Amino acid sequence: MKINEGERLDDLQLNGLKLIQNKKSFCFGIDTVLLSDFVKVKLGETALDLGTGTGVIPILLSAKTPGEKFHGLELQEESAELARRNVDMNKLSDKITITKGDIKNAESIYPLSSFDVICTNPPYMKAGAGIISDFTQKAIAKHEIFVSLYDIISKSAKLLKPQGRFYMIHRPERLTDIFRNLAEHRLEIKKIQFVYSDAEKEAMLVLLEAVRGGNASLKVLPAKIITQEA
Repeated sequence: MKINEGERLDDLQLNGLKLIQNKKSFCFGIDTVLLSDFVKVKLGETALDLGTGTGVIPILLSAKTPGEKFHGLELQEESAELARRNVDMNKLSDKITITKGDIKNAESIYPLSSFDVICTNPPYMKAGAGIISDFTQKAIAKHEIFVSLYDIISKSAKLLKPQGRFYMIHRPERLTDIFRNLAEHRLEIKKIQFVYSDAEKEAMLVLLEAVRGGNASLKVLPAKIITQEA
């Protein structure tokens, strides 16, 4: 597989999998690894990753879970093309399909109620909040410029099968917005896990699982403490 100028090849340290990333673009971090560990895709199930970027989450899930088929939806053409190259390089084209498209139009791309699992590592920052990078790809990945929390949750509710599972990693300060949007779209939160860099500090990230049409019962999982080098 040809590596273009400005790109690098990273070893995912799992089943010989590798990933091409553009050093000027948004490269995956510990939150991606945490989400891929948290998501459960059962035998025979089909999963969709919204805002897949370089395709790293479908690639990791194909090795970590017994799921049958994985899809990735990505708005940016350059990232979608890189994701396809990564899928081909790892010889996973029979299990993973990458589609270039807008999350806001997701129900016109995929059939309604067609996925057992939907996961996402979305932009954390509200539009207009924080410092926006000069590099467009990074800005889109970090800020709700083209897609909002509402868009992600509302479209996920339409694409999930009844009792289908929704997984997300986000920042704890957005939990009020997250809970409100999940409730509005009948996605019942079932599991939540806070992630800390230090037991004496505030949580840095939060992982959650919700079920379409699920019963009201919430399990708070033990805290996960990581180091930035993890």
